[in-house]
Amino acid sequence: MGTSTTEASQYALGARRVVQLDGSRLVRVGARPTLGQYIKQLWKFRHFLYYDSRSRVSAQNNYDTLGRVWMVFNPILLGLAFFTVFGLILESSRGIANFLGYLVIGIFMFRFFTSAITGAANSIAGNQSVVQAFNFPRAALPLSAAVRELFASVPVFVVMALLAYFLGGYQVTPDEENAYPVELTWHWLLFFPAVFLALLTMAGIGLILARLVNHWNDTKHLITFGTRVLMYTSCVFFSIERYDKVPLIKTIVENNPLYCVLDIIRHAWLYDGFADPQRWITLTIWAFGSLIIGFIIFWAGEESYGKER
Repeated sequence: MGTSTTEASQYALGARRVVQLDGSRLVRVGARPTLGQYIKQLWKFRHFLYYDSRSRVSAQNNYDTLGRVWMVFNPILLGLAFFTVFGLILESSRGIANFLGYLVIGIFMFRFFTSAITGAANSIAGNQSVVQAFNFPRAALPLSAAVRELFASVPVFVVMALLAYFLGGYQVTPDEENAYPVELTWHWLLFFPAVFLALLTMAGIGLILARLVNHWNDTKHLITFGTRVLMYTSCVFFSIERYDKVPLIKTIVENNPLYCVLDIIRHAWLYDGFADPQRWITLTIWAFGSLIIGFIIFWAGEESYGKER
């Protein structure tokens, strides 16, 4: 009996002991990681970016009879409409060599640029259930949206190249003397670095807009308005010479990333040469500057994504 009493006393004393735990490695659930940790986490999700982009592209337009063919038809139909209105009726083609190719590149690249930015901007607000259910770096969603648009545009780029090559030298306008054959040279390869820099630019802008749309849903309407302004400040269907009388607007247009992309590709494909080196410098600054700034801005709001608004 005495032994039992002693063991019971020791047990009671042991139950009162305070166990100290090392909580230095514990973090609050949902807490924002450091910028370095965030980049490492995002790198681990690189395979998700690829497969998510590919799978969503495959699923696009599945319910349409023509399926993904509409991805090519839409810009072609839009180009025909712009050619009729601005090329033939308003004669905005005056003074533009190889206007058909000029317009094709403008329309196709404009859709690629704006679709990627819009998709990235809506990636968080449009996937709230995923954001709330899973723990992953949220930047994966807008980046995946930009990459997805690149994959989806591959057949579009092929059609754009064919149209620019076969139709670029035809001038169905009063300025027939400005038309000359388009030649296939190594300059066409400049398309790839131009699109790569454009993709970085779209990803950076998309990251910033994704946070804004998540915080204030009405931003989506401003984005729609912004894309319209972008069309008229990128010389999609008319020459930059139209702004010669307004130097300030011309300077803004020349520093517009989309205009830089269009000017680089048009010179490489239609005019067999290099665009002004300033276009490459401006586009490179936009690409890396917007991506770095956009990534930091998006990372700073990591804890706010998925919360009820």
